[in-house]
Amino acid sequence: MSPNPADLAGLAARLGALTTTPSVLAAPEHDGSPHAGPLSGIDIVVKDLIDIAGLPTGGGNPDRLAEATPAPRHAVAVQRLLDAGARVIGKSHTDELAFSLSGTNVHYGTPLNPRAADRVPGGSSSGSVSAVAGGLVPLALATDTGGSIRVPSSYCGVFGLRPTHGRVPLDGVLEFAPTFGTVGLIAADGPLLQTGGTALLETTPRAADVTTLVLAEDLLALADPAVAAAVASATQPLAERLGADVVRADLTRGRVGEWFETFRNRQMVEAWRSHGTWITARVPRFGPGIEQRFWTAARTDPALGEVADAGRALVRAEIDDLLPPGGVLVLPSAATVAPELDLTGPVKDDLRLRTMQLTCVAGLGGLPAVSLPLAAVDDLPVGVCLVGRPGDDELLLAIAATITPEEHR
Repeated sequence: MSPNPADLAGLAARLGALTTTPSVLAAPEHDGSPHAGPLSGIDIVVKDLIDIAGLPTGGGNPDRLAEATPAPRHAVAVQRLLDAGARVIGKSHTDELAFSLSGTNVHYGTPLNPRAADRVPGGSSSGSVSAVAGGLVPLALATDTGGSIRVPSSYCGVFGLRPTHGRVPLDGVLEFAPTFGTVGLIAADGPLLQTGGTALLETTPRAADVTTLVLAEDLLALADPAVAAAVASATQPLAERLGADVVRADLTRGRVGEWFETFRNRQMVEAWRSHGTWITARVPRFGPGIEQRFWTAARTDPALGEVADAGRALVRAEIDDLLPPGGVLVLPSAATVAPELDLTGPVKDDLRLRTMQLTCVAGLGGLPAVSLPLAAVDDLPVGVCLVGRPGDDELLLAIAATITPEEHR
């Protein structure tokens, strides 16, 4: 049963996840039947990078919001979930223009991490993950370019889907780095992630016919030792339930730093291409980290971004070579548990670097990924990330749907 409006408003205020008080912003059009679609009765929130008809999209920045006009129509991703019966009750906060992984925002505050109030929720889909992990809604629309679904899902102990690049059109989504950008979901449980993902992808469910879980040892080494051990430990029982083998292998062959630089350069070039003209003319108010990244983007040689096309082909070739038929790559969703809110300086920079070296694999390759809340370190959640070949979204969703509430960590 959904909370009454007063309870919903109170919960939303405690979480700090939404840009406004919860209210019906968009609802499905159907014949009044309570069974009009697979998501009927499901309330969702939508990250404030994604258009809802009649509302401005602020992208987490008040100067951007002040100049934004109401969207003429729903983003494709929103419309697909509405067509499946979902109801939108709010827009969720995001890091400024999606250029962070922490979930903090100097203008609007930091949404609560319901699993650890003294730690960040993760970004840039911070409001979406807080709303789901805090029980405000069971499902949220979010975006993922360099880990913005996988990382917060890991930090807050929920499920996340980053689709294969291009499977969900970006129409109606505020542009950032379109070569890597995707629209995906954060969900409270695995079956709902599959139901919502099936609607978002306009596809049909498939069986979890997995043969092999390939544990990427070189990527495990990027994580904190306790996180790496927790992910490795969670892999074996998952494999046993799926009837799959576990093998260990090296994916990047020592080139993870090179892969990350390729990803980062293209991201910087496209971030400035998307927003540089506006930033130069408007000189908006940014948080210090966001401002620094955009000025780094402004100084990045556009020619460096061209290497990413070859990088994508390389990553996909390595995945093809490494994964047998029915195989799925396993790695940590993030390098650490959720960092403390006041973490700053070199430690924070190191954490971000190691996490983005993990997340860039799916981003650079345009690969589908899910984050599953199957591990923990000192009672803090740790996401187990599964990465498949391009188009293996349905397989990953099927795996997520097999996970029972008792297995959530």
